[in-house]
Amino acid sequence: MSDNNPPQSNPEPGIDELLAPYFAKYHREKCYPGLIFQQGKRKMVQINIPANDLPTLLQAKPSTGNDPDSGKNRPEVKGHAEEIKQYILKRARRDLPWILGTLTANVAPDKIGIIELGRGICLVIIPRGVKLDITDGQHRKRAIHELIESAEGELIGDNDFPITLVLEDDFNQCQADFRDMAETKRLDKSLILSFGEFEGRVGITKSLLEKVAMFYQKTDRIKSTPDSKKKLIYTTNFIARAVSCAFTDDPSDELKDFDVAESSEILARCLNNFFSQCSQTRHICEISVEELRIEDVNKFTDSCILGRSVGLEILGRLLYCTYDRDSSQDFETERVLQLAQLDWSRKSHLWEGNVVLYNSTPTHNKSYKISSTASSVKVAVSKVKAHLEWI
Repeated sequence: MSDNNPPQSNPEPGIDELLAPYFAKYHREKCYPGLIFQQGKRKMVQINIPANDLPTLLQAKPSTGNDPDSGKNRPEVKGHAEEIKQYILKRARRDLPWILGTLTANVAPDKIGIIELGRGICLVIIPRGVKLDITDGQHRKRAIHELIESAEGELIGDNDFPITLVLEDDFNQCQADFRDMAETKRLDKSLILSFGEFEGRVGITKSLLEKVAMFYQKTDRIKSTPDSKKKLIYTTNFIARAVSCAFTDDPSDELKDFDVAESSEILARCLNNFFSQCSQTRHICEISVEELRIEDVNKFTDSCILGRSVGLEILGRLLYCTYDRDSSQDFETERVLQLAQLDWSRKSHLWEGNVVLYNSTPTHNKSYKISSTASSVKVAVSKVKAHLEWI
């Protein structure tokens, strides 16, 4: 043999080869590779479960009636599992990516076997008949279960779902775990919209944030309330509601059937025209955010209802009256200019008694309060339509 040929080393055995004897030995039980970790003074294991195993392996124990101690987690929320199921179906049918968060379950340590292979890697052996109690994820489990058993089960049959398995058998601690995992801040609607799929009203709204001078760099895309100290006037959610109103007169319509490019173009043109012609918004519209002062923002939001969510909703509903849904599918320029000529200041008679309510006994140095209820908006819109003789 040539001295130039280096000695051949034996290839390292793969994980399948290492685990094969265990799978053979425990073939009548469920076996899953796992990762062991320590958290909160307890031992936990992360495993991945094929979709078809989930319905028989996991069980939910929600509370029932008025007795929280009747289960390990909250009572089922009616309709929530169906929402999750429809989310998966909507995405899967279109061959689009989707994701569900990790489920959490618990089991008494002596009910399962864990074969430690070193460096935190292990094999988890779950005997037949042993169920994992869901600590967090009961609605996700139900949605997956119903999908697997439905006629469209093949859509998710080849997917896997991660489970964090807490080796815990104390009932009270399991309830506490559910409570602790629920201690998360609810995402603001503006942040949800900002991370939304670029379609329908989400896509249109995102486009408007770049195309409409009144919104550009003056909109908080994360929080539910704009930070005036950062010279932000609106939130993504404020604008999204107005967008839905402009096209459908419904602030919650997701505009799924609307073309993003075309719809955002005509609405951006309409809004830029409106804000540049309206005497109360012209200054804010034309000035850059660098030149804008915090005092300007505070003065605008206090003196003009268009600096508030309710004002944008009223504008959106009035723009709907100018939207030609049949022929041009555009906003009527003449009517939009009529709206721009209105007095949008807080002290205008158009808003008095509906969205602007004056206090007979002022509190906190304010003689008024703003009402954004549906009834207040409806009255305000009707008052403007009567004023413009659109009725």
